[in-house]
Amino acid sequence: MTKEEFKKIDNTFNEAMFLTKINNMFIKIFSAITLDNLEEVKHFMSDEIYHQFAEALEQDKRNHERHMYDELNVKTSRLESIEKTESAYELTVILHSRYMDYYLSLETGEVTRGNNSYRIDVLYRLTFTKKKNVKKTNIVRQCPTCGASLDVDDSGFCPYCHSTYDQIKHDYVLTKIKVCS
Repeated sequence: MTKEEFKKIDNTFNEAMFLTKINNMFIKIFSAITLDNLEEVKHFMSDEIYHQFAEALEQDKRNHERHMYDELNVKTSRLESIEKTESAYELTVILHSRYMDYYLSLETGEVTRGNNSYRIDVLYRLTFTKKKNVKKTNIVRQCPTCGASLDVDDSGFCPYCHSTYDQIKHDYVLTKIKVCS
């Protein structure tokens, strides 16, 4: 499906804003991995992707290591394709990131593998899925429980009543991630 065809279906779609949101999600997810705080970004991804990342974190802990993504940034991102399935829209993004990729010993804090002296370039293919029958939301999101204004990009939890904002009911979530380079 072309961007123009998709804009006829979703007249609120803005490619630049979408890519900015994706770039921010990417940084937040990889930072959460580094900080071993995946719960803070769980609302940005499908359960399958969340469990993949959680299992990798658990494996690192069993190895007494922490995976570090240092000096992380997004160099470029572009919308590669838009697909329509029976129940959802899938937007695939090619994202070019740069970071130092290494592991630290949890016991000594020393680098156990990888390199912490220069950044590498990594190309990702990311697929984001949004259900067709999502509930329409305003720019300012509201807590489904107490009605408070939420910054969903923050944590996905209401700071007032601590309920969870289920992003999959309202917006795009990461459903596939693949390293291309």
